[in-house]
Amino acid sequence: NSIQFARPNLRFLKQYMTKHILRFSESFMNINRGNPVGHEVIVDSWPDFKAVLTRPQREAVSDNADFLSNIYAAFYRDLDVYRKLLLDTDAINWDQTFALCGSRLLFLREELRDEETRFNPGFTFSSLNSSHIDLLDETWHFGGSEHSRRYLANMVQCFPSTCILDSNGHPISWIIMESLGTLRHGYTLPSHRRRGYSSMVQRAQARRVHAAGFPVYGLVALDNTPQQKLLVSLGFQRLSELCHYCIHSPAYQ
Repeated sequence: NSIQFARPNLRFLKQYMTKHILRFSESFMNINRGNPVGHEVIVDSWPDFKAVLTRPQREAVSDNADFLSNIYAAFYRDLDVYRKLLLDTDAINWDQTFALCGSRLLFLREELRDEETRFNPGFTFSSLNSSHIDLLDETWHFGGSEHSRRYLANMVQCFPSTCILDSNGHPISWIIMESLGTLRHGYTLPSHRRRGYSSMVQRAQARRVHAAGFPVYGLVALDNTPQQKLLVSLGFQRLSELCHYCIHSPAYQ
């Protein structure tokens, strides 16, 4: 049997995970700060736990085919115990499509380097809002569906975001923090690239997130060399571990 934990138990888990894997530290902090996306934590045993899952609460997943809203994160110290937690308990609903994220992150914030912010007169820093969802969805590689729009709208509503608005109030560069705490969905419109805007929004977002008490980190695709170089230039530390996303769909069983 798996054990579901209430908030008092999360304090100890958060302290442990902060030393070992930030992805879970972020999840616990989000749960303890109002739990905006309805996540919960499952362990194999207590207090000598060897495997941990964060998952959406059952009632928070309304569409069994929507893996963007049904994301699990996994950490284990014993592979056999982890397998048993996944396969021999009700920790995972295998009748749903879901994404399982495991291992550590690619980048970890140490200390952001100062750099003067300069952009065109009339441009301003702001946060994304619901009126920007169409643009976000159109420019996202995985956009173009009801699931992607719902996911992006939820992230914008529940978590910090930073963007640069042009003189007409339209976003030209932006980044979001998603439910597991990573800096994601960074994008700059092609007509505004090579002007340092991506660096500006990521630096501003990192400072905002860190000021709220969260550790700051991001995930970058292996072939996205420009973004990797940008994060390193901002003072992020590259870690050797990879982050793996596994997507399960009952339709392909």
